[in-house]
Amino acid sequence: MKPSKHFEPHPDTLWLHLRELPYFRALMRAVEASFYPDLTLPEPTLDVGCGDGHFVTVAFQRQIEVGIDPALNSLKEAARRGGYARLYQADGARLPFPNDYFASGMSNSVLEHILHVEAVLHEIQRVLQPGAPFVFCGPNPRFLDALSISNLLDRLRLKPLGDRYRAFFNRISRHYNSDSTEVWGDRLAKAGFSLDRCWTYYAPDALQVTEWGHYFGVPALFWRLTTGRWILAPERWNLWLTESYTRRHFRPGPIPRAFAPSMSPIKTERECFIIKLYGRAQRSRLSQIETEPLETRTAGPARRAAESW
Repeated sequence: MKPSKHFEPHPDTLWLHLRELPYFRALMRAVEASFYPDLTLPEPTLDVGCGDGHFVTVAFQRQIEVGIDPALNSLKEAARRGGYARLYQADGARLPFPNDYFASGMSNSVLEHILHVEAVLHEIQRVLQPGAPFVFCGPNPRFLDALSISNLLDRLRLKPLGDRYRAFFNRISRHYNSDSTEVWGDRLAKAGFSLDRCWTYYAPDALQVTEWGHYFGVPALFWRLTTGRWILAPERWNLWLTESYTRRHFRPGPIPRAFAPSMSPIKTERECFIIKLYGRAQRSRLSQIETEPLETRTAGPARRAAESW
């Protein structure tokens, strides 16, 4: 096991996200990126659901050894960014790696979107070494409570419409697992993990930025579909108003040194978990698939992956 190289956080994670992402997504990712300088992720590290690779290029100043994602187009973009040594197109429940392969793992705002999350957790448990840390985050049950439009409808005594809006927003957010610490704790224990630390982040006002950003961000979606870029002019002269508005809601959260189900005096809408692998009595017996990595300048054939560290 190699210890994770020390790295310093980028000086302005919010700006680095704003210049490449819609502002509502940039705000959330910037808060999450601020956690990682205080976390130890021994090498090799697995990123489950790496997407287009933008997040790790801001959160880390080293390459992550392996990223996996089922979306080929996202993997191609991640390869261009260079944040991973190797990239694989794979389902999280069928990882093309041997047992006890990775010394750490992460999955940033991914597991809430996976219907078969229990199978994914069992497979992650299989490929992690005993005692390996795994970090993930996602929305908790309070996610829908702070939505401004549904709350307005509730105040107007239109609660059925408010509930329909909550269901609509949850659907467009593609959330299947907006669960409590207790639910996650039970789910993790069944997969062979123990919950080491967790904390809440992302206050209601920040969530409302995300909510309204889904609608005001439609022009960015148009540019993405037509040019492949979210932001056409990623310069401060173009984004100064967006940055000024977003920065008012940017509050990186503290990281507890011991177990803490909540670190905030106000109700926050998302939680970050640090879990560790224990025991092997419940090892997953899920079958594996043979895949080839997405070729990058640093990637080699899949058959060499197990021999690299």
